[in-house]
Amino acid sequence: MKMKTKILVSACLLGENCKYSGGNNKNDEVIALSEEYDLVPICPECFAGLPIPRVPSEIKDGRVYSKNGEDLTDKFLDGAQQALYIAKECNAPCAVLKENSPSCGFGKIYDGSFSGKKIDGNGIAAQLLFDNEIQIFGESQIRCLKNLY
Repeated sequence: MKMKTKILVSACLLGENCKYSGGNNKNDEVIALSEEYDLVPICPECFAGLPIPRVPSEIKDGRVYSKNGEDLTDKFLDGAQQALYIAKECNAPCAVLKENSPSCGFGKIYDGSFSGKKIDGNGIAAQLLFDNEIQIFGESQIRCLKNLY
């Protein structure tokens, strides 16, 4: 039997209650990728020791701030490093990450004003994974993954 390629997936997309609000972003299409791939759940914010639930965070001027003004950049960087370690350990060529997140967003993130406005940019973990040659897909792009690896 052929070994399935391992891919990283934001744990909230798999139904894990690790979202800042204490809930999840369960996505059945993402879960269905398990037919073709070995899904490795990650949550850089949990890896960083941030609580569930937690105050929402956004990126402004390259730093991550909680809505109450706390600078969480170092925690987000630590969580991103742990995600990268897992990616390297399991030889994952790609990751399916939660869109718009300050950790996992890729291409678009919230603008740091906590107003719901999005700007071009990448979350902390998504950027680190991308910089280390791991291909990033948001949950709306998973059709691109069919038979890719």
